[in-house]
Amino acid sequence: MKSPVPDLAPSDGEEGEDRTPLLQRAPRAETAPVCCSARYNLAFLAFFGFFVLYSLRVNLSVALVDMVDSNTTTADNRTANECAEHSTPIKVLHNQTGKKYRWDAETQGWILGSFFYGYIITQIPAGYVASRSGGKLLLGFGVLGTSVFTLFTPLAADFGVGALIALRALEGLGEGVTFPAMHAMWSSWAPPLERSKLLSISYAGAQLGTVVSLPLSGIVCFYMNWTYVFYLFGIVGIIWFILWIWLVSDTPETHKTISPYEKEYILSSLRNQLSSQKSVPWVPMLKSLALWAIVVAHFSYNWTFYTLLTLLPTYMKEVLRFNIQENGFLSAVPYLGCWLCMILSGQAADNLRAKWNFSTLCVRRVFSLIGMIGPAVFLVAAGFIGCDYSLAVAFLTISTTLGGFCSSGFSINHLDIAPSTLLENGRLFSALLLLSTYLAPLPSHCSPKAKHKTGLLGITVDPETEGTNK
Repeated sequence: MKSPVPDLAPSDGEEGEDRTPLLQRAPRAETAPVCCSARYNLAFLAFFGFFVLYSLRVNLSVALVDMVDSNTTTADNRTANECAEHSTPIKVLHNQTGKKYRWDAETQGWILGSFFYGYIITQIPAGYVASRSGGKLLLGFGVLGTSVFTLFTPLAADFGVGALIALRALEGLGEGVTFPAMHAMWSSWAPPLERSKLLSISYAGAQLGTVVSLPLSGIVCFYMNWTYVFYLFGIVGIIWFILWIWLVSDTPETHKTISPYEKEYILSSLRNQLSSQKSVPWVPMLKSLALWAIVVAHFSYNWTFYTLLTLLPTYMKEVLRFNIQENGFLSAVPYLGCWLCMILSGQAADNLRAKWNFSTLCVRRVFSLIGMIGPAVFLVAAGFIGCDYSLAVAFLTISTTLGGFCSSGFSINHLDIAPSTLLENGRLFSALLLLSTYLAPLPSHCSPKAKHKTGLLGITVDPETEGTNK
């Protein structure tokens, strides 16, 4: 049936002179079983991969609290005495064997922010490499490199601030390839009506990695010392790399154990997503309002997400005055909510499209609206509650939880508007649409104060699912 939103076609045509529909309408293939399927096995391995990635990314945020001589921080912090101490005495003494460093607030900011200066560099090159050689090795070696560098963090700290900053930037280089590589793989693996579920499952690992690594890092720092935080997560990353290389393939065609029925289901669902465009349409891409809407949305969301991800443990210690053990647990609570929200919103988004016949346009916009406005309201409210510890944790938790709706909104809209095949069976176009959105977040080199900016909401539509849903 004809789409009820007739003015969408011209906006999709803005991508270039080629007017060939990116997604030809075709009979919908019968869905292959989910249980033990290769595509869901990929989703769960990716889930654990992003679990490892975010564990490696955020462990320093907690460990740094224990690495720094508290007397140095207190001298620079003008808000330290505004909230009273409230932690109950703990019978088990805090292990103090880890070396302490006299780093002021500005130095700590540079250490925490250095990761993102490396992270930003490999985004565009990673999309190109993924289009040429596939995302499997690129993502795998990105995680492996980050894991190995993490093992050397205590040694770098002993060498000095410069060495630690350089090492964290190298870790960022390794992690910078992961999202482009994963998106490139999903352009060959994810049937259109399962995109929300598959991508939400895989990327939800990032939230669970944060949930687990923050309290676990606090426990390790409290009972052992901060050096073991980096050894633990570095070794886990190496183990994951071995499993990834052994079990994963770049495409359904090259997978060794995929069933013929599932392979045909995936390939047939993606077969008509071909474009006659044989080169990357750089100028039309840069002129595309749809592309820039995704960029602005990602910039706005990531500004808040990465600021909290990096500085929340410091805020818990320096402003709310929680000790290192409480700090880890309470810093993880918001991301537990976000993880649950991502999983549930992915299921809800695909059900609304497949079973309730909601348009892709409607689902992406509604979920993005909830995931942007909700966090903004509660984060701003958190700035006006003073030293009410319960409300502070509650508002930060609600804010981060609601952000999970974005995983089924603008966060996967790249795959809706990009063809799956471009430049040698490629995934470059899909990857580049994603890459341009991750150039935004660089954490502030200042004291931990929550900041948020909301962005424009402009989401485009998946022509195939529009045709099948209506």
